[in-house]
Amino acid sequence: MSRPPLKTPAFVIHFLNYGESDRIVTFFTREFGKVKGIAKGARRSRKRFSNAIEPFSHATILFSRRDENSLAVIENCDVLNHYPKIRADLARTMRASYMVELVDQFTAEGKKSAAIFQLLEGFLGLLEAGHGAEETTLFFELRLLTLSGYEPMLEQCILCGTTIDETGVTLFDTARGGIRCSKCSRGEEGCIPVSTGTVKTLLMGNGMAPDRIPRLILSENAIRESSRILRHFIRHTLGREPRSLQVLDEIKKMM
Repeated sequence: MSRPPLKTPAFVIHFLNYGESDRIVTFFTREFGKVKGIAKGARRSRKRFSNAIEPFSHATILFSRRDENSLAVIENCDVLNHYPKIRADLARTMRASYMVELVDQFTAEGKKSAAIFQLLEGFLGLLEAGHGAEETTLFFELRLLTLSGYEPMLEQCILCGTTIDETGVTLFDTARGGIRCSKCSRGEEGCIPVSTGTVKTLLMGNGMAPDRIPRLILSENAIRESSRILRHFIRHTLGREPRSLQVLDEIKKMM
């Protein structure tokens, strides 16, 4: 007996054109985690797939599959949010692409994570609303690391356990995934200088509701330091630098 179709909100992670008219699409869904499926006729059918199968599009998808390990058949996509303001800005488009690439890298196929789905939805909403792109990206990175089980230790020294309020911070240890206090700050490869103020700002923002983050004003130094330590830590965790981040760097050089 065939299973009934499943319906769920989803974000397009990436797609690959297949044959003359089809697409192989990876979605990140709220109820089922990552789902990979084939959308037959997606490059021709405006009725079933119009504007829905594009990177970071938010849609409701209808799909069927024999079991959790088989390729799904995407029967229909209804757009919920196409994020037109993000797509009108090349730099913001690449930041949104970076966010969905990170979600792809930090989640396993078929493993549900409603919290990560809500995170992506909330922070794409901040980008669409025009809030600070760099700050939005930083706190998305930090929260995704936290939800994925890779939260960096920022409250206390990773070596001796001393809190930052007691001795201050001088280094971020990429390999160990946490800060070093001033007493444990002897140089070591992979450690990055960072100020106590930057670390406290990251901790404050990580605990805020997403809609309150735009109220948090970061100095240029805090943005620069935060971006550096999170970027290095993500690269260390994944074993490579996300491709969309490399493109974003090239775009920033042109601006």
